[in-house]
Parts: sequence; C-alpha cells; structure tokens
Amino acid sequence: MRLIDSHAHLQADAFASDRAAVIGAARVAGVERILVPGWDAGSSAAAVSLARDWGVDAAVGVHPHDASLTTDADWAAIVELAARAEVVAIGETGLDYDRMHSPVEAQLNNLRRHLSLALDTGKPLILHCRSAVGRRDAQDSLIAELRAAGIGGAAERATFENRAPAVLHSFSGPVDYAASALEMGIAIAFGGLVFRNGEEASAEVARLVPAGLLLIETDAPYLAAPGVPRGSVPGFSGRRNSPEWVRLTAEWLAQQRGETPDTIGVGLVAAYDATFRRPPQG
Repeated sequence: MRLIDSHAHLQADAFASDRAAVIGAARVAGVERILVPGWDAGSSAAAVSLARDWGVDAAVGVHPHDASLTTDADWAAIVELAARAEVVAIGETGLDYDRMHSPVEAQLNNLRRHLSLALDTGKPLILHCRSAVGRRDAQDSLIAELRAAGIGGAAERATFENRAPAVLHSFSGPVDYAASALEMGIAIAFGGLVFRNGEEASAEVARLVPAGLLLIETDAPYLAAPGVPRGSVPGFSGRRNSPEWVRLTAEWLAQQRGETPDTIGVGLVAAYDATFRRPPQG
C-alpha cells in the first residue's frame, strides 16, 4: 500500500533517540512522502535540516500556541527559511480557541502574516484549527480570515496555479466547515482524531473530499490511533505516534470511501504531489 504522511513532527524531542530508525520504519511501511512542519523558529530550522539530510519535506511557521511568544527576529527567520527549496509549505499555523495558549488577537495576527507569506511564496498553508467542545468559533473565524485574504479568488488561483492554497491539518469540525474549505480549493487531511468520540462528522467529510484534495497524516508524535502499540519512549508520555502508523488512518479512509487500500494509496500520493511542489530528488 502506497502511503504519505502530510504532517509529522520528526524534529520533536520524542524522536531524539531513534529518529533514523523511525524514518527507516516509515519507508519499509510504504510511506513515500513525509512533511515535517515547524511550530516556531527553532523547530522550523530543524525541519529544514531534516529535509536536507533525510529526503523529507519541510514546512516553516508558528503554531497558534506560540503566537504571542514570537519575536520580530523569529518571524524574520521564518521568512528567510520559507525561501528554501526544501520548504514546500507554510505552517503549522492557524487558530486554537480550545487551549488558548495565546490570546485571540495574537493568533489572528499570526495567521494573517502566514497568509501573506503563503501568497508571496506560492507555498500552501498548513492550518491547525480547534474549538472548545461543543463550539465552532475557531472554524468560523478561520474561514472568514481565509476569505478576507482572497483564498479561493482569482488572484490566489493564479498564484497557486490551481493547486490547493492550504491544507486543513488533522481535520476537526462540522461538515459545513469542510464544505466551505473545499469550495475554496483547500485540501483536507485526516489523522488520529477520526477515531475519537465527538469527531463522528469526519466520516461524512471523508466521503465528500475530492481525491485531489485528500490527504492523511499522523501528527506524530501525537494523536496515536487505536492500534499504535504502547511503549516507553524517553521524553514522551503515552503512546508515541510515528509515520509508519499512518496506514491505520489510510485503512479507515478506504473503508469510509468504499475504496481498496491500493487505490486509496495511489490517490494519496498523487494528491500530495499535486499540493506540494517538491524539490528535485537526487
């Protein structure tokens, strides 16, 4: 089965002791593409280093949790990194109105400058979006910000040459939120959240997404799906997720869409390559 992992934080401390083995296991499992997003300036630089050394792809940006902590120098470093060939996307950024580690206004300002950087570089956004249980304010705010920035409009489509301008990472939210994103040509990625109570809408959304906008991910080392083995990993509590386990989500996705694992895998690789402009290999 061909696989991709469009969101794996392989630069995280949870992989410090066995990063090479983790990447090797992913390759053996059939994972052909891995995107490593940053969450601040330091982790973004580390993502670029991993891309150079291990043949993975990088994204650079500031997570909404860190929005209020980012200095002008940090942002200048992100902008500089964004021009690198190894960098195929901008992020992880977005809005998190659940844990609220940064004030709303700081999160919005952070998102807006990422939107500007994506439009300047022609590299798609990786978007995190979470609301508190029973709410949808973050999703509604995100859609409003994307529309205000011109995502889905003629100028954006010319910039991205009809590629997806953004990816909703680790999808969570109501069906009409997904529909609004799809109308703007935004890709949707599914991960371990689909197996959690309260995320039942994801199954319906999975059946709605066109093949060209459909991605999967692990969000490693987080969001382990049922079936990921338990084990003690230095620097990480709980079950550590890793790219080789993206097949669990791929199997779920194939079941939801009534496709075979082989067919879904071919489509996932094609969607990844259509979304991200990867540097020449070799």
